[in-house]
Amino acid sequence: MTCSLRSSTPIDGQLAFLAFQRNCLEDVDSQSAPVAIKRMEAPTPSSEQVPNAEADYQIGNNMSETNASISRGESAVDVEAQPHINEAQPQHDPVPPKARTAPRPTSQPLFSDDGRAVPELAPKTEVDWPTSPMNPYNWPKSKRIYHTIMPALFALVVTFASSIYISAVPEIQSVFHVSLPAALLPFSLFLLGLAFGPVLAAPLSERFGRTSTYLISMPLFMLFTLGAGYAQTFGGLVACRLLAGLFASPPLVVGAGTNADLWEPEVRAVMTTLFALCPYLGPALGPLIGGFAVAHKGWRWTQWIILFFAVMTFITALPMKETYKKTIMQRHGKKVGAAPAPGPAGLAALKFLFYVTFLRPVQMLYSEPIVVAWSLYIGFAFAVLYSFFAAFPYVYFTVYGFSNEQIGLTFISIAIGSLLGSVSVILVDRLVYQKKAVEGKRSGKRVPPEQRLHAAMIGSVLLPIGLFWYGWTARESIHWLSSVISAVFIAWGNLCIFMSGILYLLDVYEALMGASAVAATSLLRYILAAAFPLFINDMYQNLGVGWATSTWGFVSIAMTPIPWVLYIWGPSLRAGGKLTVAGKA
Repeated sequence: MTCSLRSSTPIDGQLAFLAFQRNCLEDVDSQSAPVAIKRMEAPTPSSEQVPNAEADYQIGNNMSETNASISRGESAVDVEAQPHINEAQPQHDPVPPKARTAPRPTSQPLFSDDGRAVPELAPKTEVDWPTSPMNPYNWPKSKRIYHTIMPALFALVVTFASSIYISAVPEIQSVFHVSLPAALLPFSLFLLGLAFGPVLAAPLSERFGRTSTYLISMPLFMLFTLGAGYAQTFGGLVACRLLAGLFASPPLVVGAGTNADLWEPEVRAVMTTLFALCPYLGPALGPLIGGFAVAHKGWRWTQWIILFFAVMTFITALPMKETYKKTIMQRHGKKVGAAPAPGPAGLAALKFLFYVTFLRPVQMLYSEPIVVAWSLYIGFAFAVLYSFFAAFPYVYFTVYGFSNEQIGLTFISIAIGSLLGSVSVILVDRLVYQKKAVEGKRSGKRVPPEQRLHAAMIGSVLLPIGLFWYGWTARESIHWLSSVISAVFIAWGNLCIFMSGILYLLDVYEALMGASAVAATSLLRYILAAAFPLFINDMYQNLGVGWATSTWGFVSIAMTPIPWVLYIWGPSLRAGGKLTVAGKA
């Protein structure tokens, strides 16, 4: 059969490509595959049995399963392009050749050039995935815990690497004779590299699998970190930090998918929240360790410490097995000599991945009001948190005269706030959302996405409280402990807003668009986090600590209504969205 993008019906470019995918790939339901490796044949269907292509292809078909798919961290490519294995003909096959090649109907028909559904001609074999030992759900619990810890450690090392550099900024200024904003550039460019992680991670994970993506990207990250440590020019340091950030990004993108591969939905929320803690806990630990390293060994030791943790984590991860279902099935197919399923490859596949991971998220940033609101809110909160990595050294050195080591210790407050935020999200999920989910199962109704917003409501109050508290207590007449405690509330509110917003977007847009919605927020939040530290010190010098921090406080108050408004009027907004799925069931 020839795959074609042509269609006689006026569907848009995105649906045309998805129809092309359906022509080339048949989804394998992750938990309801038929009995392992068996041949399935049936007589040729009549023309009346062949459904219309447009009638069959419904984006929102089986909402509960697609929502479960995206909730476990699968990318849009994961959900839209699940593979199947066509079993190779055995050497002594008792079935006559005509019977082997007889057309048979499928649950999801293929499409011809004119857009009509046609039967698949080649027989197909499938694996009983729910009971198969290849399924990570069926691995021993100790093995699953190991495969859960490793991506979390990778994410922790990567985010740790982003912030440890802050402790070296004063020495960088002295060694390379650059200004403070210039010395902060390697810090910001590392974050900019993380912003474009999905563009790099999606092709790698699709081509090589999740585990291989870690083992490919991490050595490159370590290589450019080594280059940064040996840099003799400021330009070399800037370039190496940018490239290190780019190759450090895949674990942050792929890690949630690995957790989804390993754990059932009822326990997955806890694992996902703990993994999401890493982008907050890692940066808090960076200046804490870096402050002592720079004081006693010099700025280059910030890079050597990154390498030490990265190498140890990489060695520990070498025994990891693949968890991504598509890659497992492809490798199994090669092992048993099965013919691979036809599908888009080469330039066509790369174009699709680029669209899902970059072009569509950018489009959603200006066309989808819900995505715009949450991306701005999450991006602002995350950028404010990262601006404090540049602001803390300024405030605690100029106001309280802290040393580099003492400044590093103040970041413990960020770690404590992040832990409290994770606990809050988990408690809200267990005490509110899960109860609603149980009631929904009994009544046969789906839990509205707005039930995900309770943690964000808490965070929307904690964030401005922490900002105003910090701004007007960081002064010589007030003990330094007060401002440090206020930072706990800033981090606490930050993580509540982030996790609640991400879960809400996944529920609203589900499998087809959810990955792109999350990618949009990730892109914007890391771009803003890269930009804010570059001007935060000038802002504090010109406005003073009180009014500079209050500026962020006023902006956060302006954004406080977002989760509350969506909780009340979210259903009507979802119903009017162009790409939303949940509101149109």
